[in-house]
Amino acid sequence: MLDIRRLHLLRELDRRGTIAAVAEALTFTASAVSQQLGVLEREAGVPLLERSGRRVVLTPAGRTLVTHADAVLERLELAVSELAGAREGIGGPLRIGTFPSGGPAIVPATLAELARRHPALEPMVQEIDSTRVSDSLRAGELDVALVHDYDFVPASPDITVDQEPLLEEPMYLATGAPADRTLATGPTACGDTLSELLGPWAASPWITARNGTTGHAMAVRACQAAGFQPRIRHQVNDFRTVLALAAIGQGAGFVPEMATTHAPEGVVLTRLPLFRRSKVAFRAGGGTHPAIAAFVAAARTAVDTTGSASWPGTETSKAQAATAAAGFEGDSIQARVAAGPLREPRSPD
Repeated sequence: MLDIRRLHLLRELDRRGTIAAVAEALTFTASAVSQQLGVLEREAGVPLLERSGRRVVLTPAGRTLVTHADAVLERLELAVSELAGAREGIGGPLRIGTFPSGGPAIVPATLAELARRHPALEPMVQEIDSTRVSDSLRAGELDVALVHDYDFVPASPDITVDQEPLLEEPMYLATGAPADRTLATGPTACGDTLSELLGPWAASPWITARNGTTGHAMAVRACQAAGFQPRIRHQVNDFRTVLALAAIGQGAGFVPEMATTHAPEGVVLTRLPLFRRSKVAFRAGGGTHPAIAAFVAAARTAVDTTGSASWPGTETSKAQAATAAAGFEGDSIQARVAAGPLREPRSPD
């Protein structure tokens, strides 16, 4: 009989690539992981691993077993969910991951809704980059997470994680006011295509997220789709900093609609035919777990209540809502809100 815990180790080795990475993620020693994988090989009766230089890789039999392990672990997660549903009431800890810009916009309203509906739940939130969510879910570090992807940077398929759609929001080009924009070579953007909307800033400096993040990849690929390679001057992960830099003429950048409530005076926001999609992710088979289902329902209520086209609190968001309702996807709106103090940059978004 194959041991489920050892199957989990084999699957993590397939995903993470090295025994050291598996050991670190699951708080084991590397020797303990190696020993348990050796026991699994003896249980299977065929070689599951082979040496490749200083690393080990899965054999064809090992990869086949990982496929079955995925199915077994998904069924186990489903069983846990159904057993949880048999208990009366929803309570206990719920470990929640979120991308940084989802924190102020979605998470507080979701937690308030959860507290109203299920006061016995104990939500625990931590910021995490969307690229690390799958590993954290499989390792049991998270139960559920808010994740996102962009046009031009779709999420990689992962059969170990299920997702529920939550919100789709347009991206905006953030630039300085026309009277102050001395860095751009073209007129104010107009039109419907990325080439028409981004083209006037082809020779300008650009503000992107740090290299290696999905936000950075999205910015570079969007500019390439518009016909030019962006000249990147600033790399910051906080959208408020992007808006502040754009407002003083330091370059052009991309921000999602959710972040435009922080727009300082003088920034121009041009809606683009480019979208970011937010989703709720959880371990495959876990969607029927009462606590997970409660979180999904609360998050959807929070988004519906707050509004996907406008986040309350500034005149900017109201102007955007009017722009979106009118269907002027290429129109610019200039923020008329007072600039507030900037907080420290957050982790990759």
